[in-house]
Amino acid sequence: MRSILSSGTAVLFLFLVDLYVFQAIKTVTQNLDPTAQRVIYYLHWAVFAITAGTLVLATATRGMPPNAFKTYLASTLFIIFASKLVVVLFLLLDDTVRVGKLVRHYAGSDAVFDPSRSKFLSQLGLLAAAVPFTAFIYGMVKGAYDYQVKRITLRFPNLPEAFDGYKVLQISDLHTGSFTSTDPLKEAVQLINKQEADLVFFTGDLVNNIATEVQEHIGTLKEIKSKSGVFSVLGNHDYGDYVTWPSAEAKSENLRHLIDSHGKMGWQILMNEHRIIEKDGQQLAVLGVENWGNKVGFPKYGRLEQAYRGTEDTPFKVLLSHDPSHWDGEINPKYNDIDLTLSGHTHGMQFGVNIPGWKWSPVQYVYKQWAGLYKNGRQHLYVNTGLGFLGYPGRVGFLPEITVFELKRA
Repeated sequence: MRSILSSGTAVLFLFLVDLYVFQAIKTVTQNLDPTAQRVIYYLHWAVFAITAGTLVLATATRGMPPNAFKTYLASTLFIIFASKLVVVLFLLLDDTVRVGKLVRHYAGSDAVFDPSRSKFLSQLGLLAAAVPFTAFIYGMVKGAYDYQVKRITLRFPNLPEAFDGYKVLQISDLHTGSFTSTDPLKEAVQLINKQEADLVFFTGDLVNNIATEVQEHIGTLKEIKSKSGVFSVLGNHDYGDYVTWPSAEAKSENLRHLIDSHGKMGWQILMNEHRIIEKDGQQLAVLGVENWGNKVGFPKYGRLEQAYRGTEDTPFKVLLSHDPSHWDGEINPKYNDIDLTLSGHTHGMQFGVNIPGWKWSPVQYVYKQWAGLYKNGRQHLYVNTGLGFLGYPGRVGFLPEITVFELKRA
């Protein structure tokens, strides 16, 4: 019953938005040929009907795994609806002006009140709506697989000399359940291997929800190579927490299969543990923890004290922790000798402005550290915006990322 009410409320809201936007369409098209007007009107309400039908169907089939058609249809309809909200802003401005004129008219002003809408503001609203619409469609067509290699040099005074010039590569948030083909990840793996990294790190969210999502990609991801191995950790989506399981045992079995998948790919998964990397008699420590989130709704599975134990005397430490809120939540206050923390999780919200000297995304209002490099004294945090995608099957501004770090002794 609750789902029916929610669905009905949502459809009513959609209708009211479309009815409001329809006013702008009528204003802009008032001088067109009647036949052209009718075609435009029919198209507008046809999109509403498809959107409402899709919403009702999605509510009725909630819990069923989405396919590519459903994902792209839902995303396209959402983009159209979000673009209409831009038009609404201009219509609200127009209505504010009209109400002001009406008040002045009844207050005794000599000005003649004209109740018609501003054609200019309606045109401007429709033009402005084309900007996010075009950007989000382009993000699906091109941005989702426009893999970017970012190169960053990090300098540390305590880096052992043997590791001066050491090359570390990070990928994150593959979300393999979102891929409808194996080809994009094959392209990404080729790009990863071209970097000839000494170490490769994966910082969580291999799947969207279920371990089987990675199955068809194991052969591809197994081809990732590095000189000293591939290390990985779990992200919040890897535990199956967002799925209704028939039993606790089924959920545990799913996690076990996911962990086994890391092994099948030749990745060494770190479950609150560490590994010591040696070169020319010198050492650095790689620590990896389970997901630890400092935000409401994200569990604290990670046990950093357990992973840290035994690395106290290692001169340089790298920590893999999926959620960047872990940095301020526990790492900085308690472990000031962890030199470099690598995280993911935020995706840069897959949308924003990312140009030299300035970056912005709505996710920054939730996460203090959400994309790129951050420093606190001698400690560094890097937040990778992810290689895959979730929900919206595209990226705008924050493109899929492969990060290559060169470690230098300061």
